[in-house]
Amino acid sequence: MPSSCNDIRAALASCLQNSDCVLVHRNTPADCLRPPLADTLPTQCQQLKHGYGQCKRGMIDMRKRFRGNKPISTSLELEGESADLDKTEVPMLYAGKGGFEGVGPRKTDGREKSEEEMEKAGFERFVRNDGSVDWRKK
Repeated sequence: MPSSCNDIRAALASCLQNSDCVLVHRNTPADCLRPPLADTLPTQCQQLKHGYGQCKRGMIDMRKRFRGNKPISTSLELEGESADLDKTEVPMLYAGKGGFEGVGPRKTDGREKSEEEMEKAGFERFVRNDGSVDWRKK
């Protein structure tokens, strides 16, 4: 088997071995990956399963045939160690968007106006349907 998916396969295997489906309920890892029990897996294992499927699909995709799969970076999150999530570089499990992209507070450059300045400038504060706060002209 080509080595492009070995890292994510090993991470999925270790995640399955440490999951409650295998340790507590005594199911085989193959049974835990099938639909009735797949929903009981931790989120990390479900993401690794999806990433492994995408990696295997990329091996036979003719559009990626010459370039191959993009490298998988196994970061500290897979080993369970704490990592600094305030870095500008986002850890990636598979090609595409990172796992933590768009999560957390927005980064600002310090030029935003305070609430008093916004109200003086003729703006009012309102809450959108999704719960985010924004400003609009009065």
